[in-house]
Formats: sequence, structure tokens, C-alpha cells
Amino acid sequence: MAIILDGAKRAAEIKKEIRQKVHKLLYRPGLAVIQVGEDPASQIYVHNKKRDCEECGIVCKDYQLSESVLEYDIVELVAELNTQKDIDGILVQLPLPHDLDPWPVLQAIASSKDVDGFTIYNAGRLAIGEPTIVPCTPTGILDLLQEYRIPVKGAHCVIVSRSNIVGKPLAHLLLAQGATVTICHSETGDLASHTRRADILISAAGVPGLITADMLTRCTAIVDVGITRGKDGKLRGDVCFEEVQEKVSFITPVPGGVGPMTRAILLRNVLQAAQRRQRGL
Repeated sequence: MAIILDGAKRAAEIKKEIRQKVHKLLYRPGLAVIQVGEDPASQIYVHNKKRDCEECGIVCKDYQLSESVLEYDIVELVAELNTQKDIDGILVQLPLPHDLDPWPVLQAIASSKDVDGFTIYNAGRLAIGEPTIVPCTPTGILDLLQEYRIPVKGAHCVIVSRSNIVGKPLAHLLLAQGATVTICHSETGDLASHTRRADILISAAGVPGLITADMLTRCTAIVDVGITRGKDGKLRGDVCFEEVQEKVSFITPVPGGVGPMTRAILLRNVLQAAQRRQRGL
């Protein structure tokens, strides 16, 4: 039976560390969250982030915009927030409504306040091995692996995602730790032939039940980033949890695995941005 990688427990520890460090600052860090439209899932995410901020002593300012807002207006808001000294981090809740292009909005964020790590500057520094602000989910995954002493150096890590949010930045982080990395995606032929060679498998495809027990052989640890709400209202990951946990040594639950870690690392990124501001960097 696999050991559960308890993201909720580790996230609570990270938030405790953040609270202690926030109290030592000359001022409270500030996070601006921009939400466009009234997507129910996004509203839940924003609510949870605001709760986490309050718990850690971080000021969270929520900017709720109409779904009919123009891209130009969002960029203008971001530009204004870039100049506000009491704002250390700016987060644009994704996805945006279908007719809005997130790229120019995200790239308008000052790199020093890009607590998601999505700007070209921060993504580029990560790619060359000189990271400043790193995307939250990949950082949370690596932290969780380290917490449970799962060896990354020399391991074959298979990532089922090529996204700029998870797959690509995670590959850079794992490579920096000495792992051999294979990236799979929707166009990959015979996915099982790759997953069966994995020591560590990270799936962020958003396809419920994608990873089954017969797709694994020597896999030591599985990190399930996918999260989908079924018609019955239950949340499911990419991995068939019940059958897979009998075959691996470590596995993340859904929910309670990667999600809490992502939110905790976001707060850590805000704290680090505030620390840099306090030092005048």
C-alpha cells in the first residue's frame, strides 16, 4: 500500500513558516488578485487564496471584473498595480473568459510582482538555471518530493503535461536536480510505453482516470496534478487512485495533494517578493 503524500499537512507547515516571517517584516505583504467573470471554480479558488492570505498575515485585494471587460482595461489595471508600493504580488486568475487572450495580460505584470512566475523574464531565468520566481505548482511538487525523501537525482521522471504552468517549468526544476526527464502530452503515441519506464510520474493532463495500474511497472511515486469535478460533484484526478496505490510506493490524493501545496507556494512567493522590496531590490 502506497504512502500518501499529504500535501495539506506540508502546506500547513509552510504557512506556519510564512506567518512567522511575515511578523518580522516592517509591513504586511500585499497580493492583488484579478478575477474576470463569475466562473464558479475560479470563485472557489479565489476564496481559498484570500483565506490563506488572511491566515498568514498577507493583505489580499480582490479585483472582480465583468466578463465583458476589454483586454486593454485589464492591462491598464495591471499597469496601475505595478506602481502601487503596497502590492508585492499580482495574480490573474485563470482561465480568462474565452474571448480574452491571457498572454498580453500576464506579460504586463512586472517581473518582480509576477508571483505565478509566468512572465517571459521569470520563465527565461528558470530555463537557463537562474530562477527568481518559479511557478507555484512545480515548486510545490518538488517540495513534496523532498519532504518525503523521494530521490530525484538520477531518477527517470515522466511528466504528462507540456503546459507553461506545470509541464515545462517542472521539467527545468527536475533537470536542475539531476533527473532524466521525459515530457508526454496529448500527441504522444503509446503513452503507457513511457509511463512504464518512470521512477516518478507526474500527471497534469486533466483527464480523469488517464493513468491506470497496467501503465506502471517500476514507478516509485505518482504525483497527480489533474483535478476534474464529475457530474456527481466529486473531484477526481488523472490517476485511478484505488488500483494504482497498490502498485506504487508513494502517491498524492485528489484533493489534498498538490492543490494545497500550490496555494502555499504562492504565499511563499508573495513573502519573498515583499522581502526583496524591504531590502530595496
